[in-house]
This record gives sequence, structure tokens and C-alpha cells, in this order.
Amino acid sequence: MSGRLPPLTALRAFEAAARHLSFARAAAELNVTPAALSFQVKNLEEHLGAPLFTRLNRAVELTEAGRALAPGASDGFATLATAWRAARQTGAGSTLTVTAGPAFTAKWLAPRLFAFVSAHPEIELRFSATLKLVDLARDDVDIAIRFGMPQEEPGLRSRAFTQEWLSPMMSPALAREFPEPRDLARAPLLHQEDTGFVKPAIDWPAWFRAAGLPPRFAAGARFSQADHALDAAASGAGVVLGRISLAERDLREGRLVMPYDLALATDALYRLVYPAGTEDRPQVRAFVEWIEREVKSLSAYAEGMRFVPAAQVAA
Repeated sequence: MSGRLPPLTALRAFEAAARHLSFARAAAELNVTPAALSFQVKNLEEHLGAPLFTRLNRAVELTEAGRALAPGASDGFATLATAWRAARQTGAGSTLTVTAGPAFTAKWLAPRLFAFVSAHPEIELRFSATLKLVDLARDDVDIAIRFGMPQEEPGLRSRAFTQEWLSPMMSPALAREFPEPRDLARAPLLHQEDTGFVKPAIDWPAWFRAAGLPPRFAAGARFSQADHALDAAASGAGVVLGRISLAERDLREGRLVMPYDLALATDALYRLVYPAGTEDRPQVRAFVEWIEREVKSLSAYAEGMRFVPAAQVAA
């Protein structure tokens, strides 16, 4: 058995295959064919002089040698990725790459970006609006804005900057037609499907339970994106259970109103996520401080509202 380290490509193939326990998924991640990945793993096993995987019919399992190698390989590539990112950042100037969901980008972030750019002309801001859960190191992203339940992620720092709540929102004309919560029994309801992953549910049945009203399961129009549902509500198409973070501009400019004082509260929140060790980069620090200042404007809409936790009215 050679004491020299094997080729890095072979170790990379092994690490991906050990993490997925699948040659096909590992090959897809590394953008190679399964045959090429299998060849790299075979070379590594020959270098080691022992098998690393037990090949089953449609899966693979780690051998004792594979289980011994996998944690160190994973840690090693994570450390290498962090070092490479740090090296790139030394020559990255003042570039800042941010990603967020399309609805949050369109309704909250984009209308405010001119303020950040004006305050920080030295920072070249690059932005990506996507629902894809990016790998910050692999995709070369500095900050991700994520919505959901709080969680810890290895190698990342997470900073909550606002919690979400929802209340019926509609055009001023519809508000005159449906002045009381009980009037929603005959109102056209709009449905959003982009929060289906949040538990307990933050949907119309939950809000009706919070209001002490009989549930409604009206067909209504359904939208995969919350910003599209808000646009439809502003046009008078129906009543939406609007998320305050996304509806603020429409409320401020009068396209939407919240005629009732009852809101559905959720533990889901918005977080700024960035690689550990980058929080002191001037660009990252400037963006974090700016967004935390900007989000304070949402507090004005909470005044006079009664909040019912979604967990309290869960089905």
C-alpha cells in the first residue's frame, strides 16, 4: 500500500459517493458520468489496496475502510472549500453576491436596493432571485436570504432579521364590500402554495379557526408565488391571506388594505445566511446592518393587531 496521497479527483469522487451512498447522484453532483465516477473510485481502492464500497444491486454501502475514510474526506473538502473561498475573496474587491426568493426580491428587496447602492457605491452588488437552495461555497454566494423555520447549518452563520405574520388583504373596493371578517364567507379567496412547507400551516383554514369562524374550502385561484397572489388581490380579483413582509409596499401605497385587526403569527422567519468567518467582511457587514435597519418599517403595521399563533389553531 502506497503512503502517498491519492489523486484529489479520486478522493472527491469517493467523498460525493460516500455522502450520497449512490454513484449516480454523486456523478450528477460532480457533472461526470456514473462510469467515470466508478472508475475514479476503483482507482482509489487500488491505491488503498482495499475496497471502500460494497456494491449492491441498486445501491452501495461503505466498507469498514470506507467508513474510516469518509468523515476525514468530507471535513477535508469542507476545509479546502473554505480556504479557497477566502483566497478568492482577497482579490474580489468589493463585490457582494446575494440570493433570495423571487417573491421577496420583487416585493421587498428590489424596491429598496437603490437605497443600499446609493449608500454604498463602493460595493458591486450582484443579485440572484431563485427558490433553489444554493450551496454558498459551491455557488460562490456571499449571503442568502431564506424564509422558513430556524435551523443550524454546518459551516454557516444564520441571523434572523424578521418574523412573518399574515392577515386578510384586499383592494379598497373589496374592503368596502366585505367590512367584517364574517363577510369573507361570501368573498372570493386567493390561495398561495409557496408556504405549504411551513408547519403548523399558515393558510385560510388556520386563519378562519383563529377568527372563530366556520372554515371555508372555496376553490378560488391558486398561485405558486406569493407576489402573484398579492398582485391579483390588488387588482380586485379576491382576498389574499397576505404576508406582511411581501405586502408592505402595496399597503403603503394604498393598493391593498388590511381591514381586520386579526393576524396569524408563525415561527417561520427570514434569515440572513452566510459562511462562517465572513461576517466581518465590510461588504457583508454593510448589507446585514442595512437590511436590519430597513426591516424596522414593518413594525408600524403590527400596531393594533391581535396575533394568534398558528400552533394554537393547528388542525
